[in-house]
Amino acid sequence: MTVTSQPAGQAVLPFLEETRTGIWPAQWLRAAAVQGVIQAEEDIVAAQIQPASIDLRLGDTAYRVPASFLPGPSMTVRGKLDILAEQEIDLTGGAVLETGKVYIVPLQERLKLKRRMSGVANPKSSTGRLDVFARLITDFGTEFDTVHEKYAGPLWLEIAPGSFNVKVRKGSRLAQLRLRTGNPRTSDSGVRELNESVRIVRYEGEPDIKYSGLALSVDVAGDPVSGIVAYKAKKTRRPIDMDKVNFYDIDDFWIRVPKPERGGLILQKDEFYILATKEFVAIPHHVAADMVAYDTLVGEFRVHYAGFFDPGFGYTEAGHQGAKIVLEVRSHEVPFMIEHGQVVGRVMVERLAEKTDMPYGANIGSSYHGQGLTLGKQFKR
Repeated sequence: MTVTSQPAGQAVLPFLEETRTGIWPAQWLRAAAVQGVIQAEEDIVAAQIQPASIDLRLGDTAYRVPASFLPGPSMTVRGKLDILAEQEIDLTGGAVLETGKVYIVPLQERLKLKRRMSGVANPKSSTGRLDVFARLITDFGTEFDTVHEKYAGPLWLEIAPGSFNVKVRKGSRLAQLRLRTGNPRTSDSGVRELNESVRIVRYEGEPDIKYSGLALSVDVAGDPVSGIVAYKAKKTRRPIDMDKVNFYDIDDFWIRVPKPERGGLILQKDEFYILATKEFVAIPHHVAADMVAYDTLVGEFRVHYAGFFDPGFGYTEAGHQGAKIVLEVRSHEVPFMIEHGQVVGRVMVERLAEKTDMPYGANIGSSYHGQGLTLGKQFKR
């Protein structure tokens, strides 16, 4: 079903009201597609609409460039590519993007934002769990993954595979975009009050709340049955098709890491690991969340490349139960020992402008509903 072909009506009006503040829920994103605030070369389809974000689709060409870049305030991305592009790759029938190389791909979607409207992008969870760096770029942009107020123009994606060669094609969805009206960020006191009322993060002791975020720590105790605490990416040239689901054998691409005999888990320099949080997280239907990047004060490692926490994440038909957050981790500069319960990031909470009409979960085919230590959807469960 296409979204852009739906008739306009009362549902398209709320997101145009400048008095509203918050992240746009699914029904507002559908309305924005009808109204032309979100535009596309091909019809936007229902499968792109998530509880509080829209999936962005690759166009038909990738450009290999010598380095990552931002166009800066005086240049378009196309203008920068005219200078830097080393190779043009046709994605129509699919193509392999190689590790250690940087590619720029025009996206099928473009925006025509109005006053007080802005956006933020993030790789999809399945992108981050494959160690694929994917960042949104806009014309005249000075920041990655940021769409400034009133932006009108095309969207581009920088793609840099880290551990695996990956196969993509026109229409592959590697990144997602959240749109907002105003600034819905919640204060420390607001986060504390929200956590007390709906228990977003399930703590064993007192909640750790600062910088408008709820702290999350790493689980190095592992699964009591399997004894596995992490997966480490293998060295292989075999490509992974980003669009495959439940297809690849885990052991062809990953090393299962058992619980350390004593102490913490040593992260080897420049190796890529999948771990999980010690805490369980549940996001109510009127809230959206994200996880901030690592803090160098707690260790020289990068945690959580990807994924928004959608409204409804961690809830089941039985009600509030919570699910673990999967962590994508890479240590830089030196090996680093990470301890059980060590704080590795913070959940940043933002209110929706309106409760979403399609919360995350099994009913909409969400890939990581009720997850524990879980690899990307490309691997057999």
